[in-house]
Amino acid sequence: FLSVTEDLVRRRAEHNNCEIFSLEEISLHQQEIEKLEHLEKWCRELKILYLQNNLIPKIENVGKLKKLEYLNVALNNIERIENLEGCEELKKLDLTANFIGELSSIESLKCNIHLKELFLVGNPCTEFEGYRQFVVATLHQLKYLDSKEIDRSERIKAVQNYPEVKWKIREQEQAYLLKRAREKEEAQRRMQEKKDKKQNQMDSKLGFDSPDSPQEKPNQAEGDGEQETCRAVENDEEDRRFWEEPTPYTPESRLETHRYIEEKRRAKDNIRESKKREKPPWTLVTPEGKVLNMNVPKLHFSLKDDEEHNQIILDLAVYRHLDTSLLDVDVQPTYVRVLVKGKPFQLVLPEEVKPDSSSAKRSQTTGHLVVTMPKAKEIILSKQKVSASIKHSDCNTLQKTTRRSGQVEKLEVDPSKYSFPDVTKIIQEKERTGQGPIKLQPEKVTEVKK
Repeated sequence: FLSVTEDLVRRRAEHNNCEIFSLEEISLHQQEIEKLEHLEKWCRELKILYLQNNLIPKIENVGKLKKLEYLNVALNNIERIENLEGCEELKKLDLTANFIGELSSIESLKCNIHLKELFLVGNPCTEFEGYRQFVVATLHQLKYLDSKEIDRSERIKAVQNYPEVKWKIREQEQAYLLKRAREKEEAQRRMQEKKDKKQNQMDSKLGFDSPDSPQEKPNQAEGDGEQETCRAVENDEEDRRFWEEPTPYTPESRLETHRYIEEKRRAKDNIRESKKREKPPWTLVTPEGKVLNMNVPKLHFSLKDDEEHNQIILDLAVYRHLDTSLLDVDVQPTYVRVLVKGKPFQLVLPEEVKPDSSSAKRSQTTGHLVVTMPKAKEIILSKQKVSASIKHSDCNTLQKTTRRSGQVEKLEVDPSKYSFPDVTKIIQEKERTGQGPIKLQPEKVTEVKK
């Protein structure tokens, strides 16, 4: 069974910064809770508690919530009202659409002197003759019952007829409890039958699925396909039978329906998981050793041959907000492979590259992956090109080559071929200006003439 967990309470306490000790209101509706516990230890300050549309069979473990003002346990499997004496501030109690047939259990609410509103619509006890009169006469503090106001005259009449009404309610209650006992026995018997039937089916399937005859093994693929079709038909038939079978509306049938839906959901999840695991791996390299081009993630890309720097640049348009840890880059001499969230992108390169000198970076503006791969023949090609251009070129081509490698030419200049002023001596001349301009002028002129 599912009970209230700390993780669930913290998640539902987002409005209180996930703090549960000071929590005053919490909504735990539609959480498939089957046991109500822990809240009176963790959330002592609770004033409003929503627990509608769960599978709770019994009101328990809320007696220490002294400040609780509103409790909503509609659409659950509760059969009697109990354990609310400790909720001293309780003003509103919603028990709509439960299975309360033991109407006399409302007498336990006499202790809740602040209780003003009570909802019992959709419970079996509301079908009893004298139901409203009994409740009005029993709980004097009530102002509203099932959204209808209780006026003074109605209360006086109810109190006057109380002994007679009480006796009628007791009789109807006993009859209902006998009926419930039979329903419980019937539900138990049906559950046992279903368990036995399922066990027999499992046994027969195990016997059928593990044949000893080796002749059936070659046709295994065909057999698997047929078995899957049979299983799908069987499941559809089982679903139809389950939903069309008439059953009484009881806590047991409601629980059984929930279990059935949960079982089907788990089976679907298991099938999905198995299909994921059975998915064949992608063929990136053929058995003959041929590397294939592949773009499983379906991303835009561009491959640029940068002749100026003798390198190949791959620009892969990965998603802007994709975490870099989900990218795996592998550069080989003849191809590049990128795994994007496990999906391969592979491209055969037009020329051999150096994997060790390659680099991969993410663009800060677009988020694209940029892989730079230097060519393997870079040094040899550059020397051949330069020598050829010097041997078989005219003046214009020579100028072009010098323009391309302008920085290199500047570094290789022979200082003896050019006359530059001696900077160090100029600074010294300036420092000597303190001796007077007449003495320095002839020396300076003669230096320049030399």
